[in-house]
Amino acid sequence: MNYSIQNLTNTKVERHVVLVAPQVPWNTGNIGRTCLGTGACLHLIKPLGFSLGNRELKRAGLDYWYKIKLSVWDDFKSFHHKMAPGKEEVAVFTKNGSTPFWSMPFQKRFFLIFGSEIKGLPEDMVSEYKQATYHIPITSEIRCLNLSTTVGIALYESLRPKPEYPFRSPSRRLIYKGLQ
Repeated sequence: MNYSIQNLTNTKVERHVVLVAPQVPWNTGNIGRTCLGTGACLHLIKPLGFSLGNRELKRAGLDYWYKIKLSVWDDFKSFHHKMAPGKEEVAVFTKNGSTPFWSMPFQKRFFLIFGSEIKGLPEDMVSEYKQATYHIPITSEIRCLNLSTTVGIALYESLRPKPEYPFRSPSRRLIYKGLQ
């Protein structure tokens, strides 16, 4: 039996990936493709380090870019006012986050917030969400993971049901459409 990501749990989930001032077009393109593959919405907070017509952005997003649920915001305040995420619906990712990513709660509606590849997130934003900061552990051999990789890890972990939201599959394994 095959299961799609939409049928993963017994409850409808809503995911939002928020990129604050992304600078690298191919990272954003890859993230957009991952969002499309998981049913997540992608929010880009200006300033962007590229134009949305950028060739590298579209190449990384392949021919899926036009299908992505995309919103572009002038600033984080505008995004926050319109989307109104509650504090318990937010996970802020920073290399200095207080909690490992695997401890994220499973929420029906969830916003995963990431900073730019160069500067990360503004300190005031990290302070505002201090209780909801997460990190992905890495060795001391590198400074950080690629933003696209980080978003992929965090997004899929946020979709992994915790015991209170079990998989529909009796085997408790995720099987993607077309894969056995």
